[in-house]
Amino acid sequence: HSNYLWTAWEGDKLVGVARDLTDYAYVCYISDLAVDQAYQGQGIGKQLLSFISEELGAAVAIVLLSAPSAMSYYPKLGFEQSDKAFVIPRKPF
Repeated sequence: HSNYLWTAWEGDKLVGVARDLTDYAYVCYISDLAVDQAYQGQGIGKQLLSFISEELGAAVAIVLLSAPSAMSYYPKLGFEQSDKAFVIPRKPF
């Protein structure tokens, strides 16, 4: 398994980050995808996911958990909502 960190920069400012864990054979779990709010809507998240997808190839499924506020974002990038997942939710602090 490999764990990767992908970043997007404007000069010396970090503006986007994606983190994944993959086996390069079956699945890649996107554990984080975040873009600085001031830079959202510029295709940075899409480009980060594109880098990951290109690295993996077409045979590896990409899976992620979405924040409720981002549920409408991922279908625009080709993600399909699945009912084949189980989650043990976090307890509130």
